[in-house]
Amino acid sequence: MKAKSNFGKTILDLSAVVCFLIASNSLIAQEQAAADLENFKVILQKTPSGISLQGVQGTAWTELAVRLNNYQPQTIDEFGITDTNRASSGKDTGLTDFLFSIRKTETGIELKGIAGTAWADLSFILAENEQQAIDQYGMVKLN
Repeated sequence: MKAKSNFGKTILDLSAVVCFLIASNSLIAQEQAAADLENFKVILQKTPSGISLQGVQGTAWTELAVRLNNYQPQTIDEFGITDTNRASSGKDTGLTDFLFSIRKTETGIELKGIAGTAWADLSFILAENEQQAIDQYGMVKLN
């Protein structure tokens, strides 16, 4: 009977160790994901011809006007309009390293985070000439 009791305790101890390891790996992955994020802030405005962007933090540009034909997406990074196959440029310590695509929809804006963002997909309703700020975490207040 004692051997059966030791076996049960061993299984219980092993289960506790496995749970601990899984929880530890999850926390490490979350910390690494947060470390991969970049600090930036952009204000978006839907216009009749496309989207106007204002770089507030972490960008080389202060204003961008993106004309979007047939609701096609456009890729934006810290240097401005680019494409998803961009070559890795030299790092500038005053800028962040982010990449996302932006698309105007009938009712608002649709974004896809490619690098340096916590969001993979972000969409929201935005009326023409209305503004919305975004950062590495998603939608934020304008101020």
